[in-house]
Amino acid sequence: MKGVIKDSNFKLVTEMQKPDAKKRLSIGQAMEDAAAYNIYRNPLGQIVLDPVKAVPLHEAWLYENKEAMASVKRGIADSAAGRTRSLGAFAPNAREE
Repeated sequence: MKGVIKDSNFKLVTEMQKPDAKKRLSIGQAMEDAAAYNIYRNPLGQIVLDPVKAVPLHEAWLYENKEAMASVKRGIADSAAGRTRSLGAFAPNAREE
């Protein structure tokens, strides 16, 4: 679970909420815009919900390829820092398949 907690500034959302007969808790007040949650539990019984969003399968390769992801991040950083130059339009080289 190392690295899951990105910010330790937790805020109490609801106090002493008890599960229903099926051991369910309503967490609607604490929900974000996540599509799903990874659920982590430690030996003390503390639970962390880590919001996640799905990535289309045809884009998943980028997240699985550390070198490619590092290259994209470098490119974004270079662009943000103004370390880019225009190579002109690529439209003349485009092919329709």
